[in-house]
Amino acid sequence: MKQYVIDQLNEADYHRLKEHLEQTLETTMMEGIYRVDLPADLHNDIQREHAACQPYYFAINLDFFKVSFELLVRTRQMLHCPCMGYADRRQRDYILEYADRLLEQLNIRA
Repeated sequence: MKQYVIDQLNEADYHRLKEHLEQTLETTMMEGIYRVDLPADLHNDIQREHAACQPYYFAINLDFFKVSFELLVRTRQMLHCPCMGYADRRQRDYILEYADRLLEQLNIRA
């Protein structure tokens, strides 16, 4: 899996991230997994065509020592569809900028 990983979190970083993510994002049935909707203006051609598969999202996986930002763009509606796949350049840039902004906002220097 392609992902942007920030490791070597300390305990305070973990708790700040966990509190923020739980307050601002949708959680999943799996502990430590959060969904971030991808803005519609970043959908690629096939994603725009697949209106029934929207919304699209990327996942954040938080555990005690690291946080990972997946570069796989998923749909909430289907398990497998050609509209799912690794982020294109614009989507990848958005995910990386989202991650960096989040860490800066929470004053995490990993």
